[in-house]
Order: sequence, then C-alpha cells, then structure tokens
Amino acid sequence: MSRAFHLYRKGVNVVMFSLAGLCAFTTVSVLFYILGFLVWKGAGAINWDFFTQLPKPVGEAGGGMANAIVGSFKLVVLATAIGVPVGFVTGVYLAEFGGRRYPALIRYIADLLNGVPSIVIGIFAYALVVVPMRRFSTLAGGLALSLMIIPVTIRTTEQFLRAVPDSLREAALALGASKWRMVATVVIPASLHAVLTGTLLGVARVAGETAPLLFTSFNNRFWSTGWDQPTASLPVMIFTYAIAPYEDWHRQAWAAGLVLLMAMLALNVTAHRILSMKMARRSGR
Repeated sequence: MSRAFHLYRKGVNVVMFSLAGLCAFTTVSVLFYILGFLVWKGAGAINWDFFTQLPKPVGEAGGGMANAIVGSFKLVVLATAIGVPVGFVTGVYLAEFGGRRYPALIRYIADLLNGVPSIVIGIFAYALVVVPMRRFSTLAGGLALSLMIIPVTIRTTEQFLRAVPDSLREAALALGASKWRMVATVVIPASLHAVLTGTLLGVARVAGETAPLLFTSFNNRFWSTGWDQPTASLPVMIFTYAIAPYEDWHRQAWAAGLVLLMAMLALNVTAHRILSMKMARRSGR
C-alpha cells in the first residue's frame, strides 16, 4: 500500500514538473519568437539615419524617427518626474504613518486606478489638460502616463517598506530617533533598491502605451519646440505607420517596434540587476 502510494506521488510529481517545464518553455518561446520576428522584420530598416533624421514625406525613401525617440524620452521623463515622487511619498505614508481608515481607502483607489484602461486615462487627461489649453502637448501626455505610474509606485513602495524587519525600526527608535528620522535614515535606505526596481518596471510599462498619447501628445512629424506643443512618440508612430498603406512605412514601424522592445528589455534587465545586487549584498553579510 505504501509502495503504491509512493509510486503515485512520484508520478504526480513527474507530471506536474513536466507541465511546469512546458509552461515555462512556452512562455520563453513566445518571447523569443516575438523578438526574433521583430528582428527579422525591422533590423533591415535600422541604421544611423533612423536615429538622427526626421520622417520623410510619402514617396521619399529613407528618413528616421529621431523626433519620436526624443519625444518618447521627454514623455517618460516628465511622467517619471510627476508620478514617482507622488507615488513614493504616498507609499511611505501608507506603510509607516497611516492608520486604518484612510490608508484602506487610498489602497482601494490605487488598485482601481491601476486597473483603469489606459484609453480612459487618456480621455481624462484630454479633458483636464488638452481642452483647457486648446492644443495637444507633451505636458498632457506626460500627465496621462504619470497617472499610470502613480498606483504602481504606491503599491510597490508600500510593500517593500513593509518588508523591512521591525527590528531595524525598533533599534532606531531605541537610540532616540524620531519616527520621521527613523523612516528617512533607516527604513527607506534599507528598501531603496527594491523600490527602485519596482519603479523601473512601472516606467517600462507606461513607456510603451499608445492610447493615452493619442488623446494628449498626439503626434508631430517635426521636432517639438516645447512642452506645450504636440510631440511624436515611438508608440504613436508605430501605430500610424503600421496602418498606413506604404511598404516603407511598414518597415520603419517594425524597426521602431524593435527599438521600443529593446528599450523595455533594457529597463527590465536593469531593474532585475539592481534587485539581484541588493540580494547578493544581503547574502554576503
């Protein structure tokens, strides 16, 4: 009886291990298939002109997406500058200073905001910024993206701050530090690498959003002269070029998709690298 039960458990273990391995292989295969397909379709259109020149008119060969690359950078920087501080401070409040009633409400709102479709956020930013200004702008696009970064940063900051051992807090308070000083000099530095990792992952997520930018920053085939003017971005340029009936635009759309994917992969690898360095330091201690 025990031998039969042992064989049964061993069989279940083999089956579940095989299924887990198959799922992992499928996930990795899909990622490499997408990456390989983008390389096959878009690598031929990537050259120095792609990164340094403006888009050419229809019928003219060549050109690039320098304005879209710079525009995406501006949008992400602005969204990070607005969203990360707000989300970080709110996360610190929830983890260290909140009571029961208001933190629960803030968490609920953050979770709801995190689940709102990006196109709805784009419409909200359109009504809040574009309509009063009567123009599309980089500012409106950055604001829309920042609304998507805030809830991710809030929840990430709160979770990693709560993961700091209470013994560190108690030691700082026992030495006479005030609660604010304890949080600023002990708790936040202890979780900074993990919080930075979560923030980078949130930034990587919003950097590829298209729908909010269609309602806010719109597009621009030239250089954007300021923060209050429409600006090009890689996601919107990919959308515009992909639905166009021109083969040259299709090749450039694939190239832009490859560049955007590599940028997202770089951010994700950087985030995981920061977290692994932190874990290595802890294990070394």
